Amino acid sequence: MDDVRHSIPSNPTRFLDQLRLRIRSEGLAYRTEQTYVHWVKQFIRYHDRRHPKDLGASEVEAFLNHVSVNRNCSANTQRIALNALIFLYKRFLGLDMDNLSFTPARANKRLPVVYSRQEIAAILSQLNGMSRLMVELMYGTGLRSAELLSLRIKDIDFGSNNVIVRSGKGNKDRATMLPQSLIPGLQRQIENVERLHAQDIEDGYGDVYLPDALGRKYPRAARETAWQFLFPSSRIGPDPRSGVLRRHHLHPTALSKQIRRAVRAAGIRKPARAHSFRHSFATHLLETGYDLRTIQELLGHSDIKTTEIYTHVINRGGKGVLSPVDSLGSRQLPLRSENG
Repeated sequence: MDDVRHSIPSNPTRFLDQLRLRIRSEGLAYRTEQTYVHWVKQFIRYHDRRHPKDLGASEVEAFLNHVSVNRNCSANTQRIALNALIFLYKRFLGLDMDNLSFTPARANKRLPVVYSRQEIAAILSQLNGMSRLMVELMYGTGLRSAELLSLRIKDIDFGSNNVIVRSGKGNKDRATMLPQSLIPGLQRQIENVERLHAQDIEDGYGDVYLPDALGRKYPRAARETAWQFLFPSSRIGPDPRSGVLRRHHLHPTALSKQIRRAVRAAGIRKPARAHSFRHSFATHLLETGYDLRTIQELLGHSDIKTTEIYTHVINRGGKGVLSPVDSLGSRQLPLRSENG
């Protein structure tokens, strides 16, 4: 998916710019805008660049079948494509798109990649400064990487020992615990952000992006320290929607690169994924004895079945069943040669 910056006129004439304007008017996230526009482009190209208003339910069904059968995409990818097209037709074009009939993509059940406690410690030993704090916070709270990067200073509540997640997956807010061992590091990070913010103001910048038109409701909030990102980018850059120069949060690829480097340096032969620290958080809580409902609430899962996947990867290989070969113990007989 391309990461092209799009600032659009107030009265756009191009179809995709009009779609972008509608997405922004409904307050959807920039990543959602990118995703929806991507799938609408794919849909238009699949149907020989015909305009969506000249297409209907049968063309949507054909495209979703193509995504599932010909492109061999996952059920989640097909669902995202469906959501994009439903938004296009029902919310943007105002056309009915109910009772679609298409081949559902196979929902393959994949076990999550989980790091052991020893592996977590080895990875952290290869990280320093802000990178280490970010990984510790993902592992210590169960945050998704996007949730971590979106944290503002005000979301760290030292008084109630909570980390507040705003507009998480499904546009839901939730609270998770604030690890006590990370408090000194978080306080130092906030002090660093305060100094950086003061320098930005001195340099003629200092306004941070505010979601959901809060900038109009609270015009001074964008300059307040509380609204600054907890993990800011190293440089000022243009806003991808408006083009305004400001300091955004750290780019996800910067965090991913640090994690890949640390996992390799630690000699761990597992995929290097930011999301694995969230999986490890849930798995280790389950191993400690916390119940699934508590873990579900901390993770922000809407369905307990999503949380139940961690029961398959807790540190009791084979679901706690003792292998018969292990039961032999010292009674195992020595191997004989074929001639013996």
